[in-house]
Amino acid sequence: MKRPKNEDVRPREHLRPDEVERLIAAAKTVGRHKLRDELLLLMMYRHGLRVSEAIALRWSDIDWETATIYVRRMKRGNPSTQPIYPDEFKLLRSFKSKAKDKTPWIFMSERGAPIADDTVRVIISRAGEIAEFDFPLHPHMLRHSCGYALAAKGTDTRRIQDYLGHNNINHTVKYTQLSPNKFDGLWD
Repeated sequence: MKRPKNEDVRPREHLRPDEVERLIAAAKTVGRHKLRDELLLLMMYRHGLRVSEAIALRWSDIDWETATIYVRRMKRGNPSTQPIYPDEFKLLRSFKSKAKDKTPWIFMSERGAPIADDTVRVIISRAGEIAEFDFPLHPHMLRHSCGYALAAKGTDTRRIQDYLGHNNINHTVKYTQLSPNKFDGLWD
């Protein structure tokens, strides 16, 4: 039996920026690791991280002097150095100062290892329920949300491609195809 396509099962694959804010706000209201979960979701969204990329982040990937992060892309993607914005930088500093264990990973479990991908799924699913989304959420939606948000801002497709680490521009074009702003001013 052939597996159904995601778009046939899910109502959509991305969140609007206001919905991402709602999700992050919900994540910081529940659980023992509120600050970690808030930071995790913010970084996954801001940097278009896959779950595997997020849980592999190390403190050594952060350049505190230049407020940048080195992102290693999975699936043969291209790595990049990206800016860390002030609100994110402040959260990172706060989280690092409160971290009990001195492990190399930013997002770690209570056992001192990187958190599991299933844990990330639970965090996002639980936050989605608290935020009262009427459709199921999954971690990759944050990566898609990043691409769609950048496209909606009018960011050049090649720039989005580089930011998300895509080798093939066809993987990036889907974000610009659905951008609500792509036809703005067409008849002006």
